[in-house]
Amino acid sequence: MVLVRCLSAAAELTGALLMLRLNDLEAAVRVNGVLGLVGPLVLVTATAIGVAGLAHQLSPGRILLVFAGVAAILFATR
Repeated sequence: MVLVRCLSAAAELTGALLMLRLNDLEAAVRVNGVLGLVGPLVLVTATAIGVAGLAHQLSPGRILLVFAGVAAILFATR
């Protein structure tokens, strides 16, 4: 999970530096759009890795609740 979050942070920082370097509003919006796609993918990936690590400690019902919570977060942010 840490590696996924570090890669996400690197992508965000790279995006910010790219926006600064390009110095163009339209390009910044495009870069921001790509970064907007990365965020949910990182959330789902990090959660899946965490749940996979805890799968032996959680009941199937609780695992479904975790994924339902992630789905609710993704749905609410649209």
